Amino acid sequence: MSILSSNLLSLRRLRQLTQEQAAERVGVTRQALAKWESGETLPDVERCRLLSQLYGVTLDALVSDAGPSDLPPPSRGKHIFGVVRVGDKGQIVIPQQARKVFNIVPGDMLVVLGDEAQGLALIRESDLLALAQAVRSCPHEGGAGA
Repeated sequence: MSILSSNLLSLRRLRQLTQEQAAERVGVTRQALAKWESGETLPDVERCRLLSQLYGVTLDALVSDAGPSDLPPPSRGKHIFGVVRVGDKGQIVIPQQARKVFNIVPGDMLVVLGDEAQGLALIRESDLLALAQAVRSCPHEGGAGA
C-alpha cells in the first residue's frame, strides 16, 4: 500500500465517509475510489486536488508521509513535525521544517506556555507581547467599573 492510498483510506475513515459518499463528491465511481485506496491505481492530479479539498488537507500532505504512519495527514495549517528528544537539561531541538514554516531563527525568544490538560505550546515573545497590547487596548464593555 502506498502512502497516498494509506492517506486516502485514513482520511475517509476519519471523516466518517463511505466509499460511495467520497467517490460521489469527487466525481468518480466507488470502484475507482476503492482502487486508489488499495493502491491498485492512482488518481489523476485533478482528482487529488478534489480529494485534498474534500479531506481538508494540502496536496503535499495527501501524497506524502507527513507523520507517524498510524496518523492521517494533518489538516491545512496544522503540522506534525516529528518527535524530539528532551536532553538532560530539558533542551529540545525544534525540527528544521518547523523553524522554516514559522520563521524561527537563532536568537528568537520563545515563551513556553503550559496547560496540564492540553500540554505545552511555544509562542514568539514579540507575538505574545503584541497580543497582550491588543487585549489592553480593546474597550471594555459591561465590565467592572463600567
